Amino acid sequence: MRRIDLHCYPGTDVWIASQGPYVAALEQYWSKPWVARTEDEVVAEISAAGVEAVLVAFDVESTTGAPPCTNAYVADLRDRYPQVFVQAWGTVDPLKGEAAVAEAETAVKEHGVLGFHFHPIIGHYSVDDPAFGELFETIAGLHVPIMVDVGTTGMGAGMAGGMGAIVRHAHPAALDALAARFPTLTIVAAHPGWPWVDEMTAVALHKGNVYWELSGWAPKYYPQSLRTDIRGRLRDKVMFGSDHPSMTYERVLREWDELGFDEAVMHRVFHENAERVLAL
Repeated sequence: MRRIDLHCYPGTDVWIASQGPYVAALEQYWSKPWVARTEDEVVAEISAAGVEAVLVAFDVESTTGAPPCTNAYVADLRDRYPQVFVQAWGTVDPLKGEAAVAEAETAVKEHGVLGFHFHPIIGHYSVDDPAFGELFETIAGLHVPIMVDVGTTGMGAGMAGGMGAIVRHAHPAALDALAARFPTLTIVAAHPGWPWVDEMTAVALHKGNVYWELSGWAPKYYPQSLRTDIRGRLRDKVMFGSDHPSMTYERVLREWDELGFDEAVMHRVFHENAERVLAL
């Protein structure tokens, strides 16, 4: 069965540097060393897992001062290892204003990114902020999707004041409002969205342009209600993501198998929905 991972960070020194002050806290949160690996090591791991990954760029420079893991970087990795990296999510920092709008145009037209990933908590914004209207109008006009983190995050977890981050910035209600304002914009929610799993379910069911990838959580911890909906009313909405390198592919894939879904559901989750919705 084809497996498309919609949420794979590079795991290299460029990506580690883009996380700025959060590196030590992430190491503690995930209970493992949070250190860079070489490109060859990352490629070998993903290839051995039999996964086709979509890389994710990262830019929270406005709030951390850290150098971004840029659109050019992930696009270059994609192009050099096409058998492993099927596409790449670009990134824009909405707080950069007109520069973000210009970067969106460049990322699509010159680097050919799939769309754009947003990390609202660490970026210190909510995607439904009216101030970002021009940016999302531009992205919608480019006819590319976006992926937006929902629910809490390990970044900043346990740090004093969460380094100024506000968890509610990643509430599913923001996606609901954005989807209503831009009905032609395809929106993929990233992560299960805890503690608002039911709210995220409601948004995914109500908005035809909202979909959901479940990276960043061990599948064995998915709530029973979500497991029921994956095989039922969300079967055409849910897609696979890992949040690499947070968890090993061995663990994530094994725990997905242990959820006991039939073959038809697994094909939808692991590749059919992504192929249909994102043309992968």
